[in-house]
Amino acid sequence: MPFAIVIVLSISAGLIGYQQFQQQDPYVQTVLSLTGSCERGHAIFQMNCAGCHGWEAHGKVGPTLEGVSQRKSPRQLVAQVTSGKTPPMPQFQPTAQEMADILSYLKQL
Repeated sequence: MPFAIVIVLSISAGLIGYQQFQQQDPYVQTVLSLTGSCERGHAIFQMNCAGCHGWEAHGKVGPTLEGVSQRKSPRQLVAQVTSGKTPPMPQFQPTAQEMADILSYLKQL
C-alpha cells in the first residue's frame, strides 16, 4: 500500500511539474501571444494533417478534430501537435506563427 501511494504522488508531482514547465515554455508563450489566421491554418492543416485527419478534419486514420478546441486548451493542443507523444501522430514543429494559425483553424471546427 505505501508503495502505491509513492507511485501516485510521484506521477502527480511529475504532471504538475510538466504543466508548470509548459506554462513557462517560451515557444508556447509566443504562440499564445500571436493572432492566428484561420485561412493560413487551414492551408497548413491540409499540407501536414489532412492525410490522417481528413481534408476537412472529420477524421480518417486519425480522429475527427471537430470541437477539439472545446475538449483541449490551446496549451494542450500545442503540446499535442509538437510532442509526437501520441503515435502514430508524428512530431511536428511549426513556427510559432504557423502554430497560432493552426490553433485559429482548429478553434473554428
